[in-house]
Amino acid sequence: MPRIRTLFKALLMFALLLSTAARAEMTIEIVGGGASKHAIAVVPFKDEGSRVREALTPIIRNDLELSGVFRMVDGSTVANVPVEPADVRYPLWQAAGAQSIAIGKVEPVAGGQVKISFRLLDVAQKKQLTSGEFTVTPDRGREVAHTIADMIYQAITGQKGIFNTRVVYVLKNGRNYMLQVGLITDVDSNRAQTILRSKEPIISPSWSPDGRYLAYVSFESKKPVVWVQDLATGQRRAVANFKGSNSAPAWSPDGSKLAVVLTTTGNSQIYLVNTLGGAPRRLSYSDAIDTEPAFTPDGSQIYFVSDRTGGPQIYRMAVSGGAAQRVTWQGSYNVSPRVSPDGRTLTFIRREAGRLRVMAQDLASGDVRALSDNGYNERPSFAPNGRMVLYASDAGGKSVLYATTLDGSSKVKLAVINGEVQDPSWGPFNNPQ
Repeated sequence: MPRIRTLFKALLMFALLLSTAARAEMTIEIVGGGASKHAIAVVPFKDEGSRVREALTPIIRNDLELSGVFRMVDGSTVANVPVEPADVRYPLWQAAGAQSIAIGKVEPVAGGQVKISFRLLDVAQKKQLTSGEFTVTPDRGREVAHTIADMIYQAITGQKGIFNTRVVYVLKNGRNYMLQVGLITDVDSNRAQTILRSKEPIISPSWSPDGRYLAYVSFESKKPVVWVQDLATGQRRAVANFKGSNSAPAWSPDGSKLAVVLTTTGNSQIYLVNTLGGAPRRLSYSDAIDTEPAFTPDGSQIYFVSDRTGGPQIYRMAVSGGAAQRVTWQGSYNVSPRVSPDGRTLTFIRREAGRLRVMAQDLASGDVRALSDNGYNERPSFAPNGRMVLYASDAGGKSVLYATTLDGSSKVKLAVINGEVQDPSWGPFNNPQ
C-alpha cells in the first residue's frame, strides 16, 4: 500500500519525503457515472482502419467518456454507418437514444498525407454543431482524435476541452525515481516522456502557467532543492538552494515568481523567489510550520497550510502582506490546497475517521463536499477548465490516479499495473511542442 504522504507531514517528518514514484503502465477505467450525461454516438470514420496508424473513433470515445460528461450510444441497431450529413437517418438515431452524432472520414491526399474530416450533428434539431478538417501524416491520427474530442466537448458544454492537456507525476520503482509528463488521455500507456531520472527522491512537480517549465524538488544533492526545468530543451537551474530545506514550489499566475517553503530561519515559512533566481522575500511570519502555498488565479493571494492552531489547517493571505485568515474549520487535519481556475472552489485533503479524502469547498458559501471515498488520497489538482480534479490514490494494493468531476458524480480510474505513482499535477491548456 502506498505510504500516506503530504508535504506538510514531510516538513514535520523528513523521512516521509523519501517516498515517490517510477514507471508504470496504466489503463483507463470508468468507475462512476453521473445521473445525467450527454448521449452521443461516435460512429466509425470511413477508412480510418486502413489510412491512419490508429483508428480515430475509439480514441474519441475514450476521451469523451473520461470527461464524465458523455455517455456513448450503441448504434448497432442502426443499419447504416453515415459518412455525410445526408446519410444520417435521424429518427433511427433518436430512437437509439442519441442526442448528437459524430461522423467522419479519412481520405488520401498528395504527399503521403491524409485528410481527416468530421462533423458533429444535433439529432433532434438535425443541424451541424461543429466540424473540422485536418491534413496530417498517417501517424498523427491520435493527435487529431484528441483535437476532435476537444471540439466536440466544447460544442456540447461550452467549455474548452482538456484532452490535449498534460499531467506530470513521479513514478518510483525500487530505488529509481522518474519525473514523467504525458497527455491526460495517454497516461495509461508508454507515451509518457521521462523528464528526469534519479536515484534520489523527486517530489512536488508544478507547472508554469504557459506549460513550458516544470518546478520540482530534487534530493540529488542529499537535501531538498527547488529546480526549474525547460521541457523543450531539458535545461534546468536551481532557483531555491538556500540553507536548510527548500520545498513546495508554486508558480505565480504570471510565471515570474515561485512561492517556496524555506527553513532558513529554523521553522518552515513561505517565501517568494524570482524564477531566474535571486534573494527570497519572506511572505509568512509565524512560529508555526507554514507550507504548501498555492496562488489564487489573479495572483493577489496565497492559500497555504499551517499548524499555528495546533493541527494543520488551510489559511489565506495577501501576497502583499498582512494577517492570514483561516479557511478550513471542519476536521483537525486539512492539507494540500489548490484553487480552481475560476477562483471559486478550493480542493484539498482532509483526514477523517482514518481516511485521507479529497474535498471541494465552495469559497463563497463555505460548503464542503467529498470527492473521494476510499482510504488513501493525496495531491489533488484541477483540470485547466476547472471541471475535474486529479489525485493520487490506491486500489487493490496498487497506487493509481483518479480523475473526478467537480461534483463527485463521475470518476475515472487510471490503474497502475507496476510501480508507485505520486504527486500528480494537471497542466495548463498551453501545450508547446
